[in-house]
Amino acid sequence: MCRWLAYQGKPCYLDEMLHQPNHSLVSQSMDATKAVTAVNADGFGIAWYGEKPTPALYREVLPAWSDANLKSLAEHTRSHRFMAHVRASTGTNTSRENCHPFNVDSWLFMHNGQIPEFEQTRYSLERHLEESFYLKRKGSTDSELIFLLLLQYNMEASPKEALKKVIARVEAEMRAKEVEDPFKASICVSNGKQFWGLRYATHGVPPTLFYKHLDSGVVLASEPYDTDREGWKSVPAQSFIALEGEQVEITQFEMR
Repeated sequence: MCRWLAYQGKPCYLDEMLHQPNHSLVSQSMDATKAVTAVNADGFGIAWYGEKPTPALYREVLPAWSDANLKSLAEHTRSHRFMAHVRASTGTNTSRENCHPFNVDSWLFMHNGQIPEFEQTRYSLERHLEESFYLKRKGSTDSELIFLLLLQYNMEASPKEALKKVIARVEAEMRAKEVEDPFKASICVSNGKQFWGLRYATHGVPPTLFYKHLDSGVVLASEPYDTDREGWKSVPAQSFIALEGEQVEITQFEMR
């Protein structure tokens, strides 16, 4: 499973979370402790907002720990809002187009989890995309498909309601194809002004999700980036989280 983090607050260097902590995201790419897969070596990506409404995006197929460009960029780039993701593929090929975060206009999306037996439902799910959104599809992952469906289902108006519509569609197609394994996900999305997150599973235990208040802002992550874990709080299963400024609001996320 993939590992990711999202930060918003006072501008800081990306390196302060990607490399410096003793269990940083780059360290997690080699040795994650809260994931089924300890090594996340199938590419990585970072995206950050600056003075423009659209984000900068850097994605690469190398493991995060081996990319000197990432280290240099992170040491010299400051941002008030950014996302980072290290990938462990669940079946699709390793390519830049399949690395998170995914970007359309001002929107960013990243994801840990999977649609089980995705090849069974991929065709029927892709058919639900309107042409304008289908043409934005660059890769082959279930994550990008979820993102495009969210945009189509008017995420601008309500990210929570859009997520419910997409997950309902995914689970309906799974039932139609008699896929019994659960859909599981921890999701993060931003419009450049705030973050929203989700920890969800059709049944069973969903992927982990944590948040922490810092002196400078708030960080949301699939696992803590320091080993003592002081100050980190776990987001409950079946929960939707909204980060606006330094405010954190968690609400129940039920499909029925």
